Order: sequence, then C-alpha cells, then structure tokens
Amino acid sequence: MDFGEFVLAASTADLADEPAAREHADAVEFRMDNRPTWEGGEADGGDGAGDPANRDRLRTLARAAERHAVEAIDVELATAREQDGRHTIEAARDHGAAVVVSSHDFEGTPGGDGLRERLDAATDAGDVGKLAVTAEDAGDVLRLLSVTLEFAQGGDRVATMAMGEAGRHSRAVAPLYGSRIGYAPVDPADATAPGQYDLATLRGLVDRLGGKPEG
Repeated sequence: MDFGEFVLAASTADLADEPAAREHADAVEFRMDNRPTWEGGEADGGDGAGDPANRDRLRTLARAAERHAVEAIDVELATAREQDGRHTIEAARDHGAAVVVSSHDFEGTPGGDGLRERLDAATDAGDVGKLAVTAEDAGDVLRLLSVTLEFAQGGDRVATMAMGEAGRHSRAVAPLYGSRIGYAPVDPADATAPGQYDLATLRGLVDRLGGKPEG
C-alpha cells in the first residue's frame, strides 16, 4: 500500500467486523490495541518509548508486519525516534509493509510552526506522517488544513484530522487538502477517537465532496 490515493480505513479491535467493512472501507485498521497509554491507547507501553514494556509491544507489531495481509503498520513518532522503533520500521519495510508514523495531541492544536515540526518529523520517519490534534474552534481546523495542503503540495504524504466536535468536519474535508488516510468505526458505538463519523457516513461525505488528495 503506497497511499497514492486517499484510503478510508475501518478501525476495529475485532477482525470479525471485516466483512461488514467491505462495502465502504478501502482497508481495515486492526487495533490490538497496540498503542501505549501515553499515546492515547490501552496497551502497556511502560513510561515511554524506551521502556522494556514498549519493546515487547514493538516485537508484537513487527511480527504482525510479517503477515501478507498486513500492508501497513502505525508507529508513534516518539517511538520512531528510538532505536527499537527504528528497528520495527525497518522490519516492516523488509516485509513490504508501509509505515505510518503518527503523533497525537489530546490537549489542543499547536501553532503553525508546531504543526509543521511534527509533520516534518513524522514524514521523515515514515511513508506517511499522521497528525491528530484536538480542535477547540474552527480556527484550529483551518490551521491544520492549511499545513496539510502545504505538505501535500510539497510532495509529502500526510494524514491529518482534528479530534473533538469542533474538528469533526475535518475528517470529511481533509482529503480535499491532501490527507491520505481517514479513519472511522463500522459501528458508531465503537468510535476510537472523539468526533469520529461512522464508516458509512464518512464514506458518503468524502465521496460527495469528491475528495482527491492534492500534491
């Protein structure tokens, strides 16, 4: 998977949801949940990227990348900066899997320079740089979309979204600005982040808007 076009991923922790996702999704994001608590997940990642518990988690992720059905893995930016994270990225690529390097801000939306700094680091480390922020108002969303367009037009592959109700619409319009990945649960009750649309709704919105990545 090279993310040359927008990919709508159905997020789930139960692979039994896969048949129901086929009608609307381009891919299925299986959440182990392999993201550590310090990055918003539920896995035991210890106290940080260099913690032994995090190394165990990364070994599991690397083994998953060996499976033919796994076309991409997601590694947190903080982890990607560590040696263990780099080894996991290399192992995934050795098996033909793309790497999404992600950063989440559950407190707010950085300024323009802060957004650029995070996306620059994420795109340097991965095949796609993912940035999820928390929007307080429309200005936060506009700033995120502007930086998304800037990176996309510069040739970088990015995936961006603003969490929370104020940023909900960003999930539908971000593809117009160059975002390459969207996430949605098959069942609205299984949302994995604040402000997510359900899968069928997001598919319909993206298709009606005619979202095509810039760059």
